Amino acid sequence: MNIAIRNLATPHVAEPQDRQAELIGALFGPMNADGVYARTARYESVVDGLQRFISAGREPGTEIFRFPPVMSRRHLEKSGYLKSFPNLLGCVCALHGPDADIHSAVREFEAGGDWTASLQAAYLVLTPASCYPVYPIAAERGAVPEGGLTFDVACDCFRREPSRDIDRLQSFRMCEYVCIGSPQEVAAFRERWIARGLEMAAELGLPCKVDQASDPFFGRVGQVMAISQIQQSLKFELLIPLRSEERPTACMSFNNHRDHFGEVWGLRNAAGEMAHTACAAFGIDRLAVALFWTHGLDIAAWPAGVREALGQ
Repeated sequence: MNIAIRNLATPHVAEPQDRQAELIGALFGPMNADGVYARTARYESVVDGLQRFISAGREPGTEIFRFPPVMSRRHLEKSGYLKSFPNLLGCVCALHGPDADIHSAVREFEAGGDWTASLQAAYLVLTPASCYPVYPIAAERGAVPEGGLTFDVACDCFRREPSRDIDRLQSFRMCEYVCIGSPQEVAAFRERWIARGLEMAAELGLPCKVDQASDPFFGRVGQVMAISQIQQSLKFELLIPLRSEERPTACMSFNNHRDHFGEVWGLRNAAGEMAHTACAAFGIDRLAVALFWTHGLDIAAWPAGVREALGQ
């Protein structure tokens, strides 16, 4: 695969930790949890602009879904997420049972005890990526039509990886374009969006490169899966240097799942051939942080082209 890499000059900025502290103070409010923040109006104005900017690139015939921040636990289990990323999953828990049991948990709390011992898992999990809910929806419709299916999906996501770095939040916004079709259609879709991702970063004045990557699979088996993912060129990321050039931040990803979700959900075309899937994912909060990190806190002083792209 030939991938053009475009690097833009990185402006001089303060030391990374000082810079991060400055951005946190200006853009966020504390919520007593690492990687979970209240967001200011200034920050959200850029998030809104990014969402419009990304949506403007939607291809014709793309169907739109906006998902809640929770999804069916059974669906996520079926997708194989627990085998690959059990350490990142958040499950919705609640107090169940008769009133007496719930009152007992409350009394435990009032006595200074651990009321959470009474919690039981519900049938919902926190959505870890915005594409997961769309595959069972597509499967319910029957055969994948000729030419495939394309979706524009988005939601608030959660991954349990507490960090004080503002480019790695636990609760974050993600939007994705998802393609379901033949291997050739899926491969062409990803090629288009890798090229488009580089163009979008240039429009936003963000220094970047695209490189091969792997997902953070869990455990020893996960290490083998990550190596296989790289060997098969299944994942590419658009990387933007924030804290350092050596460890840039992945702000977009371009993934070919091959027939994994086709097998899981029985996604086939009218001839019975297994469908493949791919997605182009945009980390909305990471991109917003990258914009402030690169261009500064004064949006009015950002390059005119960037402000125009975001409608600022």
